[in-house]
Amino acid sequence: MCARRPRVTSPVVASSSSRTDRPLPLVPHDPGRSAGVVSRPTPFASRSGVGDAAGVDDDLTNVLERSRTLGFLGPGPVTDHIEHAQRLVAVLDALPLPTAGTGVDLGSGGGVPGLVVARALPTWRWILLDAMERRTAFLDQAVHDLGLRHVEVRRERAELSGRSELRHGVDLVVARSFGPPAVTAECAAPLLRVGGILVVSEPPTSDGARWSADGLRSLGLDPEPLARGTWIAFRQDEKAPESAPRAVGRPGKRPLW
Repeated sequence: MCARRPRVTSPVVASSSSRTDRPLPLVPHDPGRSAGVVSRPTPFASRSGVGDAAGVDDDLTNVLERSRTLGFLGPGPVTDHIEHAQRLVAVLDALPLPTAGTGVDLGSGGGVPGLVVARALPTWRWILLDAMERRTAFLDQAVHDLGLRHVEVRRERAELSGRSELRHGVDLVVARSFGPPAVTAECAAPLLRVGGILVVSEPPTSDGARWSADGLRSLGLDPEPLARGTWIAFRQDEKAPESAPRAVGRPGKRPLW
């Protein structure tokens, strides 16, 4: 997966496996949120106990160095990729998320941001989703080496995951260099429960205009961003339609916008 060198940008928030024998169960979401009650979550750094490091240490850095050697991370120092993922952690800290839930890293590839966020949020179940065997083999080994028992590696096309037991059951989907906005949104929305959040990495020069308001609404997503900047966030206002996602490969060949 390709990743361009990220620009240092402060997020602006709108006001408003491990190797397991069987998949981990979905973590129930906070019932107060489905009733429209949003409680301020404990900051990620406090939940993780790792302070400003956001779960980054020499072990994780070494794993990501190996990822780059294998060609799974883009050019530039590994520290740049880590800092980009840490900005995501800061964005998530400002969003109305429960203290425990299920998150999916869409097209996890070389493990960024999935491994960084999973280290920062150990109370969550994390699914690192990727369709490529070499990348999932690397991720499986990385999860094992880092002792991330709350993380599952899943080799599957995102379109198929959206028709699996994960459909409408995920609290958070994150994506970095997964694909154009229409493809990312179509593959992510069916995974999200109502009230769940999609957070996507943005190009340095993006003003958010590449996200079609009508296209997002057609997938049940609120087009008004919860956050802007290096990462942009959208809330799932209603369930994605039964037509989404379309057959494998169709979102990329014939994007919704």
